Amino acid sequence: MASRAWGLGLAMVTVALSAQDADLALTDAAADRFASLALKCVRQEYPNKLDHVMNGAEEVKAPKALHPAFYGCFDWHSSVHGHWMLTRLLRTHPGMAKAAEIRAVLDENLAPERIATEVAYFGQPGRRSFERTYGWAWLLKLAAELRTWDAPEARRWSAALQPLADRVVQAYLDFLPKQTYPIRTGVHPNSAFSLDLALDYARAARDTRLEAVILDRAHIWFGKDRRGPLAWEPGGEDFLSPCLEEAALMARLLPRDHFRRWLDGFLPGLPGALVPATVSDRTDPKIVHLDGLNLSRARALYDLARTFGPKDSRREVLVRSADRHARASLPHLATGSYEGEHWLATFAVRMLESR
Repeated sequence: MASRAWGLGLAMVTVALSAQDADLALTDAAADRFASLALKCVRQEYPNKLDHVMNGAEEVKAPKALHPAFYGCFDWHSSVHGHWMLTRLLRTHPGMAKAAEIRAVLDENLAPERIATEVAYFGQPGRRSFERTYGWAWLLKLAAELRTWDAPEARRWSAALQPLADRVVQAYLDFLPKQTYPIRTGVHPNSAFSLDLALDYARAARDTRLEAVILDRAHIWFGKDRRGPLAWEPGGEDFLSPCLEEAALMARLLPRDHFRRWLDGFLPGLPGALVPATVSDRTDPKIVHLDGLNLSRARALYDLARTFGPKDSRREVLVRSADRHARASLPHLATGSYEGEHWLATFAVRMLESR
């Protein structure tokens, strides 16, 4: 019942739009509904899945003691990208009903003393691979959002977060040059997804060193790829499409004509018979990943569609495929099951903005 109400709610608040696309609009009311999911969990400490190497008994601590800024939403990276989503929605929908509550959360969790504890954690023994690189990427995405928002409150939050962003940038600079091979999985360690988000920060911050190493790795890892195995997707717990994430990244890096030749070699016939993933049990923490896959596929397909002109038939085909994927999972974000509710809204917001 909750998921059906969500879908109806999105449709009801978009009267001014065409009936065909009303359910794919990011209105103030829809933004409030997405924000409500993150607000429900960014201060919720349990249940919690820690990524925590303990160097001694003294490091057996509660999540909030270890991560006072990002202790909620089940795990560190989900908390980080929940904060990004709240920041983005507050920036783009300042009149939303949840605005005051979002500001209170950001003031509380992005306080300098809380961020200082997060920075210190990164420097402790056994932390080199902590949240590498998915959580790193989302942290930089949050930092980029704040840096590019010209508002007094955003500048305050950005200044507080910057020491942690600097620490993550250095982690990227240390790690990427020695990562010989990309990670092509459909879950957190996916290299293309991480580079895409980190690139947003590099350009927002005008960090030429970070941008250079991102471009270098992307071209070395993906520049000569051919015949991507899209037909093998999805895996049973994917929330990212390895092939589409790679293609969406390369669309940002290659000149338009060069990219189209690359895409023809990498994914000939895209999208072909690509169909939305079936999600058989939204209470299962791995199977519900497939809702995220539908949303992230849709976002990547919208991004790829923009590389073709308005008169190119491939553009319309890609958009139609993206719409099908979006509609397969958008009505199921608020199911009452924490397994999906703690993270899926972020993927929905990115997808709708891409559309």
